[in-house]
Amino acid sequence: MTTPDAMPVGTMNGTPQVLLAHHLKQLKLPTVLREYDKVARECARDGVGHPSYLLRLIELELIDRERRTVERRIRAARFPAVKSFDTFEFTAIPSLNKMLVLELARCEFILRRENIIALGNSGTGKTHVALALGLAACQKGFTVTFTTAASLVNQLMEARDDRRLLKLQRDLQAVRLLIIDELGYVPLSRTGAELLFETFSQRYERGSTIITSNLPFEDWTSVLGSERLTGALLDRLTHHVSILTMNGDSYRLKQSAGRRRAAARADQTQAPSGVVDPHTGEITKS
Repeated sequence: MTTPDAMPVGTMNGTPQVLLAHHLKQLKLPTVLREYDKVARECARDGVGHPSYLLRLIELELIDRERRTVERRIRAARFPAVKSFDTFEFTAIPSLNKMLVLELARCEFILRRENIIALGNSGTGKTHVALALGLAACQKGFTVTFTTAASLVNQLMEARDDRRLLKLQRDLQAVRLLIIDELGYVPLSRTGAELLFETFSQRYERGSTIITSNLPFEDWTSVLGSERLTGALLDRLTHHVSILTMNGDSYRLKQSAGRRRAAARADQTQAPSGVVDPHTGEITKS
Protein backbone atom coordinates (compact mmCIF):
# COMPACT_ATOMS: atom_id res chain seq x y z
CA MET A 1 0.00 0.00 0.00
CA THR A 2 1.37 3.42 -0.99
CA THR A 3 1.55 6.02 1.76
CA PRO A 4 0.73 9.71 1.07
CA ASP A 5 4.42 10.62 1.47
CA ALA A 6 5.69 7.92 -0.89
CA MET A 7 7.97 9.05 -3.72
CA PRO A 8 6.91 8.43 -7.33
CA VAL A 9 7.68 4.99 -8.71
CA GLY A 10 11.29 4.80 -9.87
CA THR A 11 12.52 7.74 -7.82
CA MET A 12 14.29 5.62 -5.19
CA ASN A 13 15.83 3.21 -7.68
CA GLY A 14 17.97 3.70 -10.77
CA THR A 15 21.18 5.49 -11.68
CA PRO A 16 21.53 9.24 -11.12
CA GLN A 17 21.62 9.80 -14.89
CA VAL A 18 18.28 8.03 -15.38
CA LEU A 19 16.67 9.90 -12.50
CA LEU A 20 18.09 13.21 -13.66
CA ALA A 21 16.76 12.67 -17.18
CA HIS A 22 13.35 11.81 -15.74
CA HIS A 23 13.20 14.90 -13.52
CA LEU A 24 14.43 17.27 -16.24
CA LYS A 25 11.76 15.97 -18.60
CA GLN A 26 9.14 16.48 -15.89
CA LEU A 27 10.38 20.04 -15.35
CA LYS A 28 10.42 20.62 -19.12
CA LEU A 29 14.10 21.55 -19.28
CA PRO A 30 15.17 19.86 -22.54
CA THR A 31 18.24 22.03 -23.09
CA VAL A 32 19.62 21.27 -19.62
CA LEU A 33 19.00 17.58 -20.29
CA ARG A 34 20.82 17.77 -23.61
CA GLU A 35 23.75 19.92 -22.47
CA TYR A 36 24.46 19.17 -18.79
CA ASP A 37 27.07 16.48 -19.40
CA LYS A 38 29.00 18.43 -22.04
CA VAL A 39 28.94 21.63 -19.96
CA ALA A 40 30.06 19.66 -16.87
CA ARG A 41 33.13 18.40 -18.75
CA GLU A 42 33.90 21.91 -20.03
CA CYS A 43 33.60 23.40 -16.53
CA ALA A 44 35.78 20.65 -15.05
CA ARG A 45 38.42 21.34 -17.69
CA ASP A 46 38.29 25.10 -17.07
CA GLY A 47 38.14 24.83 -13.28
CA VAL A 48 34.73 26.48 -13.10
CA GLY A 49 32.81 26.12 -9.85
CA HIS A 50 29.33 24.73 -9.33
CA PRO A 51 27.45 28.10 -9.33
CA SER A 52 29.00 29.08 -12.66
CA TYR A 53 28.27 25.63 -14.07
CA LEU A 54 24.62 25.97 -13.07
CA LEU A 55 24.50 29.51 -14.48
CA ARG A 56 25.78 28.30 -17.86
CA LEU A 57 23.14 25.58 -18.01
CA ILE A 58 20.28 27.89 -17.07
CA GLU A 59 21.41 30.53 -19.59
CA LEU A 60 21.45 27.88 -22.33
CA GLU A 61 17.94 26.80 -21.33
CA LEU A 62 16.64 30.37 -21.39
CA ILE A 63 18.20 31.11 -24.78
CA ASP A 64 16.79 27.93 -26.28
CA ARG A 65 13.38 28.52 -24.71
CA GLU A 66 13.20 32.03 -26.19
CA ARG A 67 14.20 30.64 -29.60
CA ARG A 68 11.40 28.09 -29.45
CA THR A 69 8.93 30.77 -28.32
CA VAL A 70 9.86 33.02 -31.25
CA GLU A 71 9.46 30.07 -33.64
CA ARG A 72 5.97 29.44 -32.26
CA ARG A 73 5.03 33.11 -32.75
CA ILE A 74 6.28 32.98 -36.34
CA ARG A 75 4.24 29.84 -37.07
CA ALA A 76 1.17 31.37 -35.42
CA ALA A 77 1.54 34.52 -37.56
CA ARG A 78 1.01 32.45 -40.74
CA PHE A 79 3.53 34.39 -42.80
CA PRO A 80 3.56 33.25 -46.46
CA ALA A 81 7.36 33.54 -46.23
CA VAL A 82 9.85 34.65 -43.59
CA LYS A 83 11.52 37.89 -44.72
CA SER A 84 13.92 40.24 -43.00
CA PHE A 85 15.48 43.60 -43.82
CA ASP A 86 18.81 41.86 -44.38
CA THR A 87 17.58 40.84 -47.84
CA PHE A 88 15.72 44.06 -48.71
CA GLU A 89 17.38 46.42 -51.22
CA PHE A 90 16.50 49.91 -50.01
CA THR A 91 18.41 51.45 -52.93
CA ALA A 92 15.88 49.92 -55.35
CA ILE A 93 13.07 52.06 -53.85
CA PRO A 94 14.45 55.62 -53.48
CA SER A 95 11.06 56.96 -52.34
CA LEU A 96 11.14 54.78 -49.20
CA ASN A 97 12.36 56.45 -46.00
CA LYS A 98 14.96 53.93 -44.83
CA MET A 99 15.58 55.61 -41.47
CA LEU A 100 11.86 55.55 -40.68
CA VAL A 101 11.59 51.86 -41.60
CA LEU A 102 14.55 50.91 -39.39
CA GLU A 103 13.06 52.92 -36.55
CA LEU A 104 9.75 51.10 -36.98
CA ALA A 105 11.64 47.79 -36.85
CA ARG A 106 12.31 48.52 -33.17
CA CYS A 107 8.56 47.88 -32.75
CA GLU A 108 7.94 50.73 -30.34
CA PHE A 109 4.97 51.70 -32.53
CA ILE A 110 3.25 48.55 -31.27
CA LEU A 111 3.61 49.73 -27.67
CA ARG A 112 2.04 53.04 -28.72
CA ARG A 113 -0.72 51.18 -30.66
CA GLU A 114 0.10 53.05 -33.85
CA ASN A 115 -0.50 51.94 -37.45
CA ILE A 116 1.61 51.69 -40.60
CA ILE A 117 0.34 52.07 -44.17
CA ALA A 118 2.62 51.18 -47.10
CA LEU A 119 1.47 52.63 -50.43
CA GLY A 120 3.02 52.02 -53.82
CA ASN A 121 3.02 50.27 -57.16
CA SER A 122 2.80 46.51 -57.44
CA GLY A 123 6.13 44.77 -56.99
CA THR A 124 7.90 47.51 -55.04
CA GLY A 125 8.49 45.48 -51.89
CA LYS A 126 5.51 46.47 -49.71
CA THR A 127 4.84 42.88 -48.65
CA HIS A 128 8.54 42.31 -47.94
CA VAL A 129 8.59 45.33 -45.62
CA ALA A 130 5.39 44.19 -43.88
CA LEU A 131 6.78 40.68 -43.41
CA ALA A 132 10.09 41.99 -42.08
CA LEU A 133 8.29 44.22 -39.57
CA GLY A 134 6.13 41.25 -38.58
CA LEU A 135 9.22 39.10 -38.04
CA ALA A 136 10.80 41.84 -35.92
CA ALA A 137 7.61 42.00 -33.83
CA CYS A 138 7.69 38.22 -33.25
CA GLN A 139 11.31 38.48 -32.15
CA LYS A 140 10.39 41.30 -29.74
CA GLY A 141 7.72 39.19 -28.09
CA PHE A 142 4.52 40.46 -29.76
CA THR A 143 1.76 38.30 -31.22
CA VAL A 144 1.31 38.80 -34.98
CA THR A 145 -1.26 37.73 -37.58
CA PHE A 146 -0.69 38.09 -41.33
CA THR A 147 -3.47 37.95 -43.92
CA THR A 148 -4.51 39.50 -47.20
CA ALA A 149 -7.50 41.84 -47.31
CA ALA A 150 -9.48 39.44 -49.51
CA SER A 151 -8.71 36.46 -47.28
CA LEU A 152 -9.65 38.34 -44.13
CA VAL A 153 -12.98 39.43 -45.60
CA ASN A 154 -13.71 35.84 -46.63
CA GLN A 155 -12.91 34.64 -43.11
CA LEU A 156 -15.19 37.29 -41.60
CA MET A 157 -18.08 36.45 -43.91
CA GLU A 158 -17.71 32.69 -43.31
CA ALA A 159 -17.56 33.29 -39.55
CA ARG A 160 -20.71 35.40 -39.73
CA ASP A 161 -22.54 32.65 -41.65
CA ASP A 162 -21.36 30.04 -39.13
CA ARG A 163 -22.16 32.27 -36.13
CA ARG A 164 -18.49 32.46 -35.16
CA LEU A 165 -18.07 36.14 -35.96
CA LEU A 166 -17.81 37.40 -32.37
CA LYS A 167 -15.06 34.90 -31.56
CA LEU A 168 -13.07 35.76 -34.68
CA GLN A 169 -13.45 39.48 -33.95
CA ARG A 170 -12.22 38.95 -30.39
CA ASP A 171 -9.22 37.00 -31.69
CA LEU A 172 -8.37 39.74 -34.18
CA GLN A 173 -8.78 42.41 -31.53
CA ALA A 174 -6.43 40.59 -29.13
CA VAL A 175 -3.46 40.23 -31.52
CA ARG A 176 -0.85 42.93 -30.95
CA LEU A 177 0.03 43.40 -34.64
CA LEU A 178 -2.36 42.64 -37.49
CA ILE A 179 -0.87 42.78 -41.00
CA ILE A 180 -3.35 43.16 -43.87
CA ASP A 181 -1.70 42.83 -47.25
CA GLU A 182 -2.96 43.80 -50.72
CA LEU A 183 -5.85 46.10 -49.85
CA GLY A 184 -7.04 47.39 -53.20
CA TYR A 185 -6.31 44.44 -55.45
CA VAL A 186 -9.84 43.00 -55.15
CA PRO A 187 -13.01 45.13 -54.85
CA LEU A 188 -15.05 44.21 -51.78
CA SER A 189 -18.76 43.61 -51.48
CA ARG A 190 -20.74 46.00 -49.31
CA THR A 191 -21.00 43.40 -46.54
CA GLY A 192 -17.30 42.58 -46.79
CA ALA A 193 -16.33 46.25 -46.61
CA GLU A 194 -18.52 46.77 -43.54
CA LEU A 195 -17.03 43.73 -41.78
CA LEU A 196 -13.52 44.97 -42.56
CA PHE A 197 -14.44 48.40 -41.22
CA GLU A 198 -15.68 46.78 -38.00
CA THR A 199 -12.36 45.00 -37.61
CA PHE A 200 -10.43 48.26 -37.89
CA SER A 201 -12.84 50.05 -35.56
CA GLN A 202 -12.50 47.37 -32.88
CA ARG A 203 -8.71 47.61 -33.04
CA TYR A 204 -8.67 51.43 -32.98
CA GLU A 205 -6.21 52.50 -30.25
CA ARG A 206 -6.19 48.90 -28.93
CA GLY A 207 -3.68 47.30 -31.31
CA SER A 208 -1.41 48.12 -34.24
CA THR A 209 -2.25 47.39 -37.86
CA ILE A 210 -0.04 47.34 -40.95
CA ILE A 211 -1.78 47.77 -44.31
CA THR A 212 -0.23 47.54 -47.75
CA SER A 213 -2.05 48.91 -50.78
CA ASN A 214 -1.35 49.63 -54.42
CA LEU A 215 -3.88 52.48 -54.36
CA PRO A 216 -3.55 56.05 -53.09
CA PHE A 217 -6.06 57.03 -50.40
CA GLU A 218 -8.33 58.87 -52.84
CA ASP A 219 -8.92 55.62 -54.74
CA TRP A 220 -9.86 53.48 -51.74
CA THR A 221 -13.54 54.23 -52.38
CA SER A 222 -13.34 52.05 -55.49
CA VAL A 223 -12.50 49.09 -53.21
CA LEU A 224 -14.75 49.84 -50.25
CA GLY A 225 -17.64 51.05 -52.39
CA SER A 226 -18.71 53.93 -50.13
CA GLU A 227 -17.25 57.40 -49.62
CA ARG A 228 -18.75 57.54 -46.12
CA LEU A 229 -17.20 54.21 -45.12
CA THR A 230 -13.85 55.10 -46.69
CA GLY A 231 -13.76 58.43 -44.88
CA ALA A 232 -14.57 56.84 -41.52
CA LEU A 233 -11.98 54.11 -42.07
CA LEU A 234 -9.19 56.51 -43.03
CA ASP A 235 -10.09 58.72 -40.06
CA ARG A 236 -9.34 55.83 -37.70
CA LEU A 237 -6.35 54.40 -39.54
CA THR A 238 -4.51 57.67 -40.01
CA HIS A 239 -5.03 59.07 -36.51
CA HIS A 240 -1.76 57.51 -35.32
CA VAL A 241 0.07 56.36 -38.45
CA SER A 242 3.39 56.16 -40.26
CA ILE A 243 2.99 56.22 -44.04
CA LEU A 244 5.60 54.50 -46.18
CA THR A 245 5.70 55.74 -49.77
CA MET A 246 6.98 53.00 -52.05
CA ASN A 247 6.51 54.20 -55.62
CA GLY A 248 8.93 53.27 -58.35
CA ASP A 249 9.70 50.57 -60.87
CA SER A 250 8.69 47.04 -59.96
CA TYR A 251 11.38 45.49 -57.78
CA ARG A 252 10.27 42.00 -58.84
CA LEU A 253 10.48 42.88 -62.55
CA LYS A 254 14.00 44.22 -62.04
CA GLN A 255 15.04 41.00 -60.33
CA SER A 256 13.44 38.89 -63.07
CA ALA A 257 15.12 40.91 -65.82
CA GLY A 258 18.46 40.58 -64.01
CA ARG A 259 18.09 36.80 -63.81
CA ARG A 260 17.24 36.59 -67.53
CA ARG A 261 20.30 38.66 -68.46
CA ALA A 262 22.54 36.51 -66.26
CA ALA A 263 21.13 33.33 -67.85
CA ALA A 264 21.67 34.74 -71.35
CA ARG A 265 25.30 35.61 -70.54
CA ALA A 266 25.85 32.11 -69.15
CA ASP A 267 24.41 30.55 -72.32
CA GLN A 268 26.68 32.66 -74.48
CA THR A 269 29.71 31.68 -72.42
CA GLN A 270 28.92 27.97 -72.64
CA ALA A 271 27.92 27.94 -76.34
CA PRO A 272 30.65 26.48 -78.63
CA SER A 273 32.13 28.87 -81.17
CA GLY A 274 32.31 28.02 -84.86
CA VAL A 275 30.18 27.54 -87.97
CA VAL A 276 27.29 25.08 -88.15
CA ASP A 277 27.25 22.89 -91.27
CA PRO A 278 23.67 23.16 -92.64
CA HIS A 279 23.82 19.60 -94.00
CA THR A 280 25.37 17.64 -91.10
CA GLY A 281 24.60 19.95 -88.17
CA GLU A 282 28.22 19.66 -87.05
CA ILE A 283 30.14 22.65 -85.74
CA THR A 284 33.36 23.53 -87.49
CA LYS A 285 35.66 25.60 -85.27
CA SER A 286 36.51 28.92 -86.74
